[in-house]
Amino acid sequence: MMTTESVTPKTSGSKNGVAAQPVDIAATVDRLRKTFATGRTRDIEWRKRQLLQLQKLMEDNEAAIAAALAEDLDRSPFEAFIADVATTAGEAKYAAKRVRRWTRRRYRLLELPQLPGRGWIEYEPYGTVLIIGAWNYPFYLTLGPAVGAIAAGNTVILKPSEIAAASSRVMAELVPRYLDNDAIAVIEGDGSVSQELIAQGLDRVMFTGGTEIGRKVYEGAAPHLTPCTLELGGKSPVIVAADADVEVAAKRIAWMKLLNAGQTCVAPDYVLADAKIRDELVSKIGAAITKFTSDKPDGVKIINQRQFDRISGYLSGGDGKVTVGGERDASSLRIQPAVVVDPDPDGPLMRNEIFGPVLPVITVQNLDEAIRFVNSRPKPLSAYLFTKSRETRERVIKEVPAGGMLVNHIAFQVSTAKLPFGGVGPSGMGAYHGKFGFEEFSHRKAVLTKPTRPDLSSFIYPPYTERAFKMARRMF
Repeated sequence: MMTTESVTPKTSGSKNGVAAQPVDIAATVDRLRKTFATGRTRDIEWRKRQLLQLQKLMEDNEAAIAAALAEDLDRSPFEAFIADVATTAGEAKYAAKRVRRWTRRRYRLLELPQLPGRGWIEYEPYGTVLIIGAWNYPFYLTLGPAVGAIAAGNTVILKPSEIAAASSRVMAELVPRYLDNDAIAVIEGDGSVSQELIAQGLDRVMFTGGTEIGRKVYEGAAPHLTPCTLELGGKSPVIVAADADVEVAAKRIAWMKLLNAGQTCVAPDYVLADAKIRDELVSKIGAAITKFTSDKPDGVKIINQRQFDRISGYLSGGDGKVTVGGERDASSLRIQPAVVVDPDPDGPLMRNEIFGPVLPVITVQNLDEAIRFVNSRPKPLSAYLFTKSRETRERVIKEVPAGGMLVNHIAFQVSTAKLPFGGVGPSGMGAYHGKFGFEEFSHRKAVLTKPTRPDLSSFIYPPYTERAFKMARRMF
């Protein structure tokens, strides 16, 4: 996922001309810490109420949220609903129904030397946690992680991305109206605000964004030994095997590459197409793009000038053959979605996460070559495979490391609460969604209780006897 950008100091006007409210960060953190100390957020009913209120926030304000997403990202109401509103509301509803079950003690069968005794895992909230959201799905990637943090019983600071200024403003207005203001706070601002928040020595930090900024977040948290969850990005590959359903693969690849103008961390970054079906796949992806963008004759909108210039640079470099699209209009920040066939594997297009509507297609001779290509590069956030073969599927699952994998579709692994979502290596650390989000924001405290009488531990007390030594050998 591409990095956030610092554009305004924390007390100045935001990008859309609406003045950001000055915030006393230390005072806000202190207020939330005091709330946590009261024990209020540990109460299961409090957690359920907040989660249901978060669901209500999203559902009551769908129109306002869609308008903000249209202003920031040129998002359609349909895409606003499926990608931000329904996903966030669904996560909150799912957690509210299950949070009591999730918090139950997990008893463990103890080994013989530990008997008599009883052991269990106690899920304990960290305290006051920080969630730094991303601009590309500003509600889902800020309020979505908050679901796990609230379910775990933490107080939560939300820092929306300043780049999606309208969405940040709406979040700052709505959250205090629906959620407990002494336990959940929104603080707007740029990267300097995030740095100041991290410097408070909070109990956990979650960041969604680019790898380089993720490193800075990690470095800022390190002096305080603050644990971090980092949802980053990378170049997510799509392997299209010779036996794939090419028509369906083309539609699904094109759909996700166009959603949000390709500005999605799990969007297909590049395709590895078997030589036997490469031409057919390129043709059908082009046809799908033409059909799917029939209501956008001027192309899809990029978030800002910096990102537009970066993506345009990939297209103007003459790397590979552009078979579809590629036209650009700097005045409107719009790009015609492009397919680039066989660019230089070591060129800028294939070295950097594209995060936009440009799709490289690399020709490979067989599955072996495709697997070698993927594994020669940093571990991606997601990997995709289109095939009809169970053998091919199982091989790729076992041999290609990635944060997550999806067979015969794109991006659906992100939108289920039943599976963890997270990266590996440079694509991130930690995972969330559903129970996995609850666990990510909980400390798993080991608890062991033992009776005092009868004192069966007497044989371990010195002075040690030969009989005690024999007993120890039998028990361990």
